[in-house]
Amino acid sequence: MGITYSNKEVNTDSISCGGSFMVTMSLTASPDIVSNPADIVLILDRSGSMAGSPLANMKNGARKFIDIIADATGGTQTGQIGGGSRIAVVSFADVATQDTQLITSVADLKAAVTALTAGGDTNHADAFEKALQLFPAGTTNQKVMIMFTDGVTTAGGNPNTVATAAKAQGVVIYAIGLSGNGGIDEDALDDWASDPSSSYVAITPDDEELENLFEDLANNITKTGATNIVLRDTVAPCFRISSVLNPAVGTATMVNSNTVEWRIPALGVSGSEGAVLEFNVQHVGQCTGTVAVNESVSYTDTEGNIVVFPSPEIDVNCGIDVIPESCPVPVEITAAGCGDTVEFDAGELALSSAGRILQLDVTLQNVCPNKRVALAVILNETDPEGNEYRRGMKTLTIPAHTEASCRNVNVRCIKFVLPEDLDVSGTGTGTCNTRTFNARFFANYIDSDFECCTD
Repeated sequence: MGITYSNKEVNTDSISCGGSFMVTMSLTASPDIVSNPADIVLILDRSGSMAGSPLANMKNGARKFIDIIADATGGTQTGQIGGGSRIAVVSFADVATQDTQLITSVADLKAAVTALTAGGDTNHADAFEKALQLFPAGTTNQKVMIMFTDGVTTAGGNPNTVATAAKAQGVVIYAIGLSGNGGIDEDALDDWASDPSSSYVAITPDDEELENLFEDLANNITKTGATNIVLRDTVAPCFRISSVLNPAVGTATMVNSNTVEWRIPALGVSGSEGAVLEFNVQHVGQCTGTVAVNESVSYTDTEGNIVVFPSPEIDVNCGIDVIPESCPVPVEITAAGCGDTVEFDAGELALSSAGRILQLDVTLQNVCPNKRVALAVILNETDPEGNEYRRGMKTLTIPAHTEASCRNVNVRCIKFVLPEDLDVSGTGTGTCNTRTFNARFFANYIDSDFECCTD
């Protein structure tokens, strides 16, 4: 069946500046459907929330799935699924219905899908039960269930009990979820699907993607398992890979701080098989806000499987930057024509002596929203005996932020001009001596919630 599923996900939605997260790469492969025929049950949600475009797109996806399986097994001309494989349709709402048995007629299967109408609650347990009843005892065909749903269980018993029993009988379960139509229980889909769940669960927030999900699954089911797999994942430049966990299948190595390579000699050659790679990533760059984790993902194998991975995003929170002191206004100078020199009068600039500029940055922790902060900075220079000499004091008003909760506020570019003729460090008489300073910071809210008492 080739690569039947691929996924890339992160274990959190957001991190702090410099924080870490885990990336999980998943692959699933199964044997060729021609040499290893399969009995496939499409379990399709027709509850009330599927009305409209979700039902229409699901039907289109299911019909494409049937056509692709028929074409791959040589049944396009005869209108029959060939090679010993069969498909059945089970649909469900308040209860489940066996809309067909395991059959080979493409027309009958597509007619059953087309006839579905939406209405009622969501009974996953009965859907799994009706699907399990369709597999004949003693069959040598691979047994596959493809569960599609757009909602949580609202009727019937515990679907996990039936799904667990089906997997114990050798049934491979794929779970496709539509999350944008009232919400689904993603943990439930993970429980129902075969292990590892990251290789057998696909979720989309957009019903327009349902056709592609069914089509991709069918295209991969028709191919053979994959051999000589080489997967290279490169994360975005503002991240680095800090560690790679040893995968249970294949070997993984760090090519550099941004790229990991995963090699698998064979996957899914004799039966459906999943593989997972996990690695830790740390934020090290200047990027903030919503950032794409991927820079690129490449995949190759001997069979030529086409494998596409999603591009997860993560919110990087580096606090709020405030620069209370602006840089001097630049003076524009234009060099025109072919002249070798330019003369320009920049005006008067007072310069008492040689010196240097010290820039201080500080982070104010847990500043609550809608409150300005008064920040004072005192800078003293120390001589070899530890005596302090005043070199400057600045008081700054830090603007209030409007975030929903208290946040760290980064105050940058607090500058002090330090003439060299005030050097008391005693390390020499040059203009580049080492000088030592003490900086003291004081911060208090300007605004408060105080209100005068009223009669």
